[in-house]
Amino acid sequence: MPPARRAGSRTPPEPEPFPAAGLAELGLAEGSEVRFRRREGEHWKPATVVRREADGSLGVRDAKGALRALPLELVEVRARGPRGGVVWEPLTQRAARTEQMKLL
Repeated sequence: MPPARRAGSRTPPEPEPFPAAGLAELGLAEGSEVRFRRREGEHWKPATVVRREADGSLGVRDAKGALRALPLELVEVRARGPRGGVVWEPLTQRAARTEQMKLL
């Protein structure tokens, strides 16, 4: 007889139904697509949002899997344009705009 398996040992945890308060203030949720660059003239690097850091910066995971803490001014957020295409808006503009929170 094979050994018994533990129930739910390989299933990922369910995502929280409400985003973290720090991310919700910015209009983001965990897993949102963003891009960043450290200096002017540098290529944009894709990343996903992980958390809001204690110092107010944004914690993102880049394409190589590294966790980075970035100032909000260096980040742009993926959004939909008026015709449904992809547009990138600065995170500071999104955070300044008030939005209706999504319901379940």
